[in-house]
Amino acid sequence: MTVKTDIEIARAAKKLPISQIGAKLGIPVESLIPYGHDKAKVDREFIAGLEGRAEGKLILVTAINPTPAGEGKTTTTVGLGDALARIGKKSAICIREASLGPNFGMKGGAAGGGYAQIVPMEEMNLHFTGDFHAITSAHNLLTAMIDNHIYWGNSLEIDERRIVWRRVMDMNDRALRDMVVGLGGVSNGFARQTGFDITVASEVMAILCLSNDLEDLQERLGRIVVAYRRDKTPVYCRDIKADGAMTVLLKDAMQPNLVQTLENTPAFVHGGPFANIAHGCNSVIATQTALRLADYVVTEAGFGADLGAEKFFDIKCRKAGLKPAAAVIVATVRAMKMNGGVAKADLGAENVAAVTKGCPNLGRHIANVKGFGVPVVVAINHFTSDTEAEIAAVKEYVARQGAEAVLCHHWAKGGEGAEELAQKVVALAESGAGAFAPLYPDEMGLFDKIDTIARRIYHAGEVIADKSIRDQLRAWETAGYGHFPVCMAKTQYSFSTDPNLRGAPSGHTLPIREVRLSAGAGFIVVICGEIMTMPGLPKVPSAETIGLDDTGLVVGLF
Repeated sequence: MTVKTDIEIARAAKKLPISQIGAKLGIPVESLIPYGHDKAKVDREFIAGLEGRAEGKLILVTAINPTPAGEGKTTTTVGLGDALARIGKKSAICIREASLGPNFGMKGGAAGGGYAQIVPMEEMNLHFTGDFHAITSAHNLLTAMIDNHIYWGNSLEIDERRIVWRRVMDMNDRALRDMVVGLGGVSNGFARQTGFDITVASEVMAILCLSNDLEDLQERLGRIVVAYRRDKTPVYCRDIKADGAMTVLLKDAMQPNLVQTLENTPAFVHGGPFANIAHGCNSVIATQTALRLADYVVTEAGFGADLGAEKFFDIKCRKAGLKPAAAVIVATVRAMKMNGGVAKADLGAENVAAVTKGCPNLGRHIANVKGFGVPVVVAINHFTSDTEAEIAAVKEYVARQGAEAVLCHHWAKGGEGAEELAQKVVALAESGAGAFAPLYPDEMGLFDKIDTIARRIYHAGEVIADKSIRDQLRAWETAGYGHFPVCMAKTQYSFSTDPNLRGAPSGHTLPIREVRLSAGAGFIVVICGEIMTMPGLPKVPSAETIGLDDTGLVVGLF
């Protein structure tokens, strides 16, 4: 039997008009701002009217460290949301929007897979409702206004050597990481060194995803530190008087996007900070809206639990007052074999010993998530090459960690294939067993927060940071930023900063290369190892196979 591709499945979806999807959550049609027939934004006035409503239960889907074998975190998020609806729960899904950079770079689209997808898939992975373009424009408006201010006399006395606000674009382009602007004479401004980050690493993206409303958004934008004077006092976005215009550009982007799964479960797709650079979660406003409209809200955090789940708990939940009721950790037999030393080409052959050898990566994530006081269940995302002995090995290992592993078939069967997982999640969430708490208190010193994450989550033996970095952290503490959480920018492929070090390494060194203040977002970015805030394209980018067929349909995107 020929297996349909993800895009073939998506195009065959029996979508309902978006008004009917909104009606499932009690959103009246007049509170939906349609973008075509199958997607809409939810009006801010309707959202404001939900304040004070009882909230449903929040379920986090996270995963082991990603491998080339594939894990399927978004697929599991969608499958679980559909399965909860199938067992009679009023459910909604919350995920991030996709960045054009990865779409045309290494991994292609991101909307689930098989029969556990969110649609319309093509639009979601391209321009969608224009949110990322608005964020890029708002960010670069501020950049332009900084350079313009200096050109017209620099009344704020900005030290051109200490401008910390870079430009952004939503594309992978390594040539823009470091560059000189202002060349070509007096009329083009002052020459200075700067560079580009990818839009999903922008502080404006993080601010939008952590803001409660437009007033909160503008206040946070105003707090952005854009530069320093010669006496090292900060210059803020509000000093440049850009915060109002930036808010105008972002007013529509602040409204969450509503779409649907293949099984017509409501899905909020909003915001998209990178998880290996930024905090890797969808917007607070989308999550809180969903919680006030549904009994169960399934959300995900980017990459493995060492990055995504840690930031979800320590940044998003801390900032928004969210309390997750349960967590799902996604793993595959194939990924366990890769962690056990098997090459990708050999994953089809049964190898129980390699599965067992690779399971400590999963075990580390189970222990880490439990350390936040959140009950855990493991979802084994099924591949047809998995054998009963290999599946049994994973289940037995997980049982020894004090948790349960459930075999899931949502890729092949949609929500039906994740009903057992949904039942386990409901049992955990309604048991009241959780006692969520962040990893560290607000009052802990900034370097101690970094060290705590490094030792307790990554199991590092030491953290290396130059005196200049430690001095900078102390200076920020003196300036009143010591209560901020830290946002670790690190490779997603390992607990260490070495992407090739799989499994569950311990005693390794965590080198800190740079720290950045995100005063508006409310966290400190800690850049570790060789991680880049502007990714490059791979040797063979996905863009090479993306195009239009003879009928005008997109091919190669997914």
